[in-house]
Amino acid sequence: MDTVGGITKGGLDWTPHFVEVINTEKCIGCGRCFRACGRDVLSLVGITEEGEIVAADDDEAERKFMTIAHPEKCIGCEACSRVCPKDCYTHAPLPLPAAVAVAG
Repeated sequence: MDTVGGITKGGLDWTPHFVEVINTEKCIGCGRCFRACGRDVLSLVGITEEGEIVAADDDEAERKFMTIAHPEKCIGCEACSRVCPKDCYTHAPLPLPAAVAVAG
């Protein structure tokens, strides 16, 4: 399967791996990934004792974790997973659309 790829400034082939999933059970809501991502992909949310998702700064939030708020903004750099102390991230390359793969 062909995937989206590119070339680095030095002429090396590069395959971006885009954020797919954050393991919310492992995530401690530290915010390191949020600070590492310059693309506004992530958002911190809270969860109540009843399991309701609320704003991170809500007084009812029992614990906080990161979510993928804007996956379409991800550029596949994996900076978020490199700084994650709990290894919460899953990334994957993006398959080329069928029309592009056939034409290429």
